[in-house]
Amino acid sequence: MPATRTTYVSAQRLPGWLDRLAAGAGPLDIAPEHGGLRVSAANGTEAELFAPWPDDGRPGRGANDVERLISLAGQSRTLGIVLLRRGGYAAGVAREGQLLGSKAGNRYVQSRTAAGGGSQQRFARRRANQADALVETAAEQAARIFAGHPPEYLVFGGDRALIEVLAREKVFAPWSGLTRLRPLEIQDPKLAVLARAAKDACSVFIRITVP
Repeated sequence: MPATRTTYVSAQRLPGWLDRLAAGAGPLDIAPEHGGLRVSAANGTEAELFAPWPDDGRPGRGANDVERLISLAGQSRTLGIVLLRRGGYAAGVAREGQLLGSKAGNRYVQSRTAAGGGSQQRFARRRANQADALVETAAEQAARIFAGHPPEYLVFGGDRALIEVLAREKVFAPWSGLTRLRPLEIQDPKLAVLARAAKDACSVFIRITVP
C-alpha cells in the first residue's frame, strides 16, 4: 500500500529538495492543484506542496509555479503561535522562522479518574478548574507577547478543544479574528518545541506519497 508522510521545507531549501526527489524518483511533472502544487515523479511518487500562508495580495514572483511558490514562502510575515496541551503551553511570535518573543509554562491538569459517584464529580470539577486555569494563563501570556509583536496570522498546535476555549478568552479577543494557518501536530509544548514550530510554520508544507 502507498505510504504517506509529511515534512516542512524552508523556501531556501526547496530547490535542493526537489532536485533530490528527481534524482531518486525520476523526472518530475509539476502542476498547480488545490491551492498548492502537485509533484508527480516518474516512479509514481507524488508530493503536494503548500505555501505557509495565502498570498493575500502579495503573490510570489517568478517565471514558473515553483519559483512563485518559493517567492511566496520566502516572504517575511509575522505569525502568532500558541501550543497548548493539558499540563503546559507555549506561545510566541515568529518571523522568517525565528521567534521574536516567547513564553512557555506548565500547569497541572489532573488525569481522568475511573471513580464513580460523588468522587467522580469532584474529580471532574477539579480537572475542569485546572484546565480553565491553564487556558487563562496561556491566553494572557499569548496576549502579552502578541501586543509587543502584532501578528498577521495565527498558528495553533495541540489540544483542539482547549485551543477553541483559549480563542474565546476575552484577553485574546484582539487576535481571535486573525486568519488561522495550518495547525501543527505537537506533543509537548516546551520552548524547544516552540522554536521548531516557528521554523515549520514559516516553511513549505509537503505531503509525500510513495507507491
